[in-house]
Amino acid sequence: MFVTLTSKGQVTLPKEIRDRLGLDAGSILDFEIQADNTIIARHVQPDARRIRGLLKSPHAAALSVEQMDEAISRHLREQHAAAPPGGKTTGQ
Repeated sequence: MFVTLTSKGQVTLPKEIRDRLGLDAGSILDFEIQADNTIIARHVQPDARRIRGLLKSPHAAALSVEQMDEAISRHLREQHAAAPPGGKTTGQ
C-alpha cells in the first residue's frame, strides 16, 4: 500500500488500515523507527492515566470571586502587554 507525503509532512492512512486498527479522528498512534529504518505504528488505547492532573483535587480550596477576577485581570494585562505596537484592538 502506498501513500503520499504532503508538503506539511502528513499522510492519509488508507481506509483498510483505519478499519483494521479501529482508528478514527482523534486516535493516537505511537511510531517507532527500527535500525533498518522500518517504521512501526501502534494504536495507543486510551488510558485514564493520560488525564492525571487535569482535574483539581476535591480537597483543594475553591477560589473566591475576587481571586478569579484578579487572575483574569492579570492574564489580560500580560496578554495585552505582549501585543506588538500597532496591533489590532477591539473597539467598543
